[in-house]
Amino acid sequence: MDERALRGLLRRVRAGEASLEDAVAALKRAPFERLGDTAMIDHHRTLRVGLPEVVLAESKTAAQVAAIARRLAARGPLLVTRLAPDKAGPVRRAVKGSSYDPVSRTLSRGRMRIPARGPIAICCAGTSDIPVCEEARVTLEVMGVRAVKVYDVGVAGIHRLLSRLGELWEARAVIVVAGMEGALASVVGGLVGKPVIAVPTSVGYGASLGGLAPLFTMLNSCAPNVTVVNIDNGFGAAFVAGLIARG
Repeated sequence: MDERALRGLLRRVRAGEASLEDAVAALKRAPFERLGDTAMIDHHRTLRVGLPEVVLAESKTAAQVAAIARRLAARGPLLVTRLAPDKAGPVRRAVKGSSYDPVSRTLSRGRMRIPARGPIAICCAGTSDIPVCEEARVTLEVMGVRAVKVYDVGVAGIHRLLSRLGELWEARAVIVVAGMEGALASVVGGLVGKPVIAVPTSVGYGASLGGLAPLFTMLNSCAPNVTVVNIDNGFGAAFVAGLIARG
């Protein structure tokens, strides 16, 4: 249940179109739903934080993901992240009309209908970072927020980024995804007066330490508008950016 649905229910009660018993029954079902002895589905999350519960498929079986996704999709928009291709088939069969993207390893259906004040720009340093960017893009799509892709604009060819500054200036916030040394986030932060959400990726040679090197670079950024999420966490960056776009 989200705020829009709750307001609609209360209006129907006030207008006499729904009884108090109907409202109580709906609210009893709202907080959570127990699914066997393995999952407690949080149906109240949209009302609290602005996005339905998202399914992290990693380390779950295909059957577990399919069961959880089916119940969530019955109530509203659905997003499943880190869904390996070999698990996607059962989940798609469980949720009719869902769409699987093998690049971002996401499965989704539907989108929220909440007004947003502007787009979110998603930048990445190189093509190897695109899977994380696409996880962010799909997340924003489910949130009902438009994304602008500014891909392959790393600091090794800074003129590519400079040619697209107009798109960054028009955005409400900028997600910057980079591996290797992660310098792109500081460069973007110094060029735009918008919140910059930096995502270090695990892309890079040995001394990048699986994403630790860009993480440390981004955490030590001298650009004061840069904040950082965890390694490869395109979803987390997009969620925060989506809230900014709605604000």
